Amino acid sequence: MALIEVTNLKKAFDQVEVLKQITFTVEKNDVIAVIGPSGSGKSTMLRSLIHLEEINGGSILVDGDYLVQDGVYAKSQDIKALTAKMGMVFQHFNLFPHLTVQQNLEMAPRLLKTESVEAISSRCHDLLKKTGLADKAAAYPANLSGGQKQRVAIARALMMNPQILLFDEPTSALDPELTGEVLKVMKNLAEDHMTMIVVTHEMGFAREVANKVVFMDGGQIIESDHPDNFFTNPQNDRTKAFLQKNLN
Repeated sequence: MALIEVTNLKKAFDQVEVLKQITFTVEKNDVIAVIGPSGSGKSTMLRSLIHLEEINGGSILVDGDYLVQDGVYAKSQDIKALTAKMGMVFQHFNLFPHLTVQQNLEMAPRLLKTESVEAISSRCHDLLKKTGLADKAAAYPANLSGGQKQRVAIARALMMNPQILLFDEPTSALDPELTGEVLKVMKNLAEDHMTMIVVTHEMGFAREVANKVVFMDGGQIIESDHPDNFFTNPQNDRTKAFLQKNLN
């Protein structure tokens, strides 16, 4: 069974259609890279999966249960349970500046009170080690580089034990030398079989790490394929033009 099934997703802002009949599935352990020009609907699509945007039509099935079916949303407690299966990493980190790195990671699980403080703290330190930040637990965001902040944001998303991680342009706010350290963490997650949907401009990541590439333009999925086929033998003229522009 697919972890996420999206069918005929539609979204408009006023009279402007930004998502038009979007349909795709996400299987367990998939790493899906979503690429395309700015304004093609990539981020809106991603945000709609975790209910940060409300759609106008279509269905989203998460782990066998409907978040929204034919444009009608589930009850609020069900929405909360389904979106809790997903973690989101944003372009601009969204860390709390007045909290230390450890406090940023531990805040949400402590509020839930579903496990001991000791267990939360132990997982926090494990994730900081995993993301190369073991020495930054007591640091504040203002004292971190952009790459470190984004790795904290990834660790924070992982603290909630999500089944799926959503990344919205995770490296686009970073200098090129900091991009690599974030992509390395994401590549390690893929090797650990984390299911991920990554909206990205990083063609190298899409080619090397993803097992499926989705190309969006004008609010539609134009083409999707395994990276080997996608990058060497694109079928659609819009895909060909985009790759020619972005791979040179």
